[in-house]
Amino acid sequence: MSDREDQINTFLQANGWDPRARRPLADDASFRRYERLREGPRTAVLMDAPPPQEDIQSFVSMARHLAALGYSAPRIIAENLKHGLLIIEDLGDHTYTRVLSETPEREADMYAMAVDLLIDLHGRPTAESLPPGLAPYDLELLNQETLLLPDWFMPAITGAPTPAPVRASYLAAWRDSLTQAACHPPTLVLRDFHVDNLMWLADRNGTRACGLLDFQDAVAGPAAYDLMSLLEDARRDIPPDLIANMIGRYFSAFPNLNRDAFRTVFAILAAQRHAKVIGIFTRLCVRDAKSAYLLHIPRVWRLLDASLKHPALDAVAAWFAEHVPPNLRITPPNPTRQS
Repeated sequence: MSDREDQINTFLQANGWDPRARRPLADDASFRRYERLREGPRTAVLMDAPPPQEDIQSFVSMARHLAALGYSAPRIIAENLKHGLLIIEDLGDHTYTRVLSETPEREADMYAMAVDLLIDLHGRPTAESLPPGLAPYDLELLNQETLLLPDWFMPAITGAPTPAPVRASYLAAWRDSLTQAACHPPTLVLRDFHVDNLMWLADRNGTRACGLLDFQDAVAGPAAYDLMSLLEDARRDIPPDLIANMIGRYFSAFPNLNRDAFRTVFAILAAQRHAKVIGIFTRLCVRDAKSAYLLHIPRVWRLLDASLKHPALDAVAAWFAEHVPPNLRITPPNPTRQS
């Protein structure tokens, strides 16, 4: 038995679980791994987040904050922060992704529930929605994420590191638009708010029927981000009329919102996220041998191309036209398949 397995089994036994209760549940795009624990009618979920690659303190803190706000984040049952181990509430198997696949006719209602959760969250006073000391989604972090495209995607396509001057010109092209987005009043941004991380909890009422997962990277940032993440999903095509209806639903809840400014920030953050995701999905394949994410890159390129049509992103669009023209906006090769 490996040292890690020994740590896990010791943790489970110390908290009243037989290690034989473990069943595979899901891997993650990070280093985290999940297993379901089942003993008779009793169930829970084991989160295995090995340090130093993962730090579960942020998950624990944000789960408790979200629960205090009345949302359905998993309850923390037991924790070992040193070893990166948690036992958390089992929210079941009805992810948005699964329910939408099995009952597509519920799509509008399910997206409306997710949007209503954001409306509720964004309607709260900032001092209530933001926990003390939460990191800001500032220009430094936005830039760091955006660089994932030249640092991972471009080398995978060209076979060579991106030259420093090209990398510098990329950041320069983004500067004005990202500065504009970062200056908007902050709210709680869960940062990965999309159907893979949402649960349909039919036995709960109101916004509690929308369960929340994968929120440990939450930051204080623009309200448009999570709505954009939901409606411009890297993993799923969403009908344009549904997107328009959901944005309209959000706008109706905030009649004093500057809609033009919101749409501009929405477009900027969409472009930034799509560039980041293209880099992340490439890195997952090249560095971590997780090639399944390559399947989504054509969709993400379509979303990025659409975002770059916004006038606020003219400089970024010009950079892409010069350095990543349409013939290079492709899925990178899979090195594991080549070998």
